[in-house]
Amino acid sequence: MSVVAGVAGQPIAHSLSPLIHGAWIAAAGLDADYRAFGPADEARFAALVAEGRAGGLRGLNVTAPFKAAALALADQVSETARICGSANLLVFEDGRVRADSTDGAGLLAALAEQAPALDLSGRPVLILGAGGAARAAAAALKAAGAEVSVLNRTAERAERLAADLSVAVAGPETAAEAALVVNALSAPPEIDVGALRGDAVLMDMTYKPLLTPFLAAGRAGGLTTVDGLAMLIGQARPSFQAFFGVEPPPVDVRALALAVLGEAA
Repeated sequence: MSVVAGVAGQPIAHSLSPLIHGAWIAAAGLDADYRAFGPADEARFAALVAEGRAGGLRGLNVTAPFKAAALALADQVSETARICGSANLLVFEDGRVRADSTDGAGLLAALAEQAPALDLSGRPVLILGAGGAARAAAAALKAAGAEVSVLNRTAERAERLAADLSVAVAGPETAAEAALVVNALSAPPEIDVGALRGDAVLMDMTYKPLLTPFLAAGRAGGLTTVDGLAMLIGQARPSFQAFFGVEPPPVDVRALALAVLGEAA
């Protein structure tokens, strides 16, 4: 019987996940399908999860605005997802729902690919934002040995994240000292790239556009940049393995995604 998985979010038409997973499925020769689901609201998302629990789906990647609901509907929650307060991966097995977050793994994979010279151990890292994506980044970077600070327009949210994950709230000098600055905001950050150290790495979790204003400013200043597409592909790899039981085959899914985005490599 064909294995069915997919991605759930609203809106969902822009998602590159079906393209990425579909290319891997074809290359691996699997009897499987990966679909985009666009539940209109949380009630319909819960119905989709119930379908998975009943055996109709093998798993779901979950994107906005259902990541918190995904966590709440799970029977088993990974420590990473618990820390993040949200889940982007649900796996259905024997009537149970297992939740995880692969965003942190995707972030570290992107850094390894596009900033291989960056050593995180003991280095100061600044995360811009305090939502679920920022939490995933903070947890992964702290586990990698970095000295993590968070900066958010609403100080209370930054303080809550810092307390939950035992990281720091950014001070005035943090950006200037940071070896890595990660933008986990949906909007361009208000940060003076020119004030950063000359060997700083900039990362943006957004991939549309691929070269965000934040990354463009860094690149113009000669800084190493890491884009959100590398993170998207990085977080998709453990999801594919969880759904289909095999590692993704060596397909250049980035080139396929760039073609759809209309971006140059």
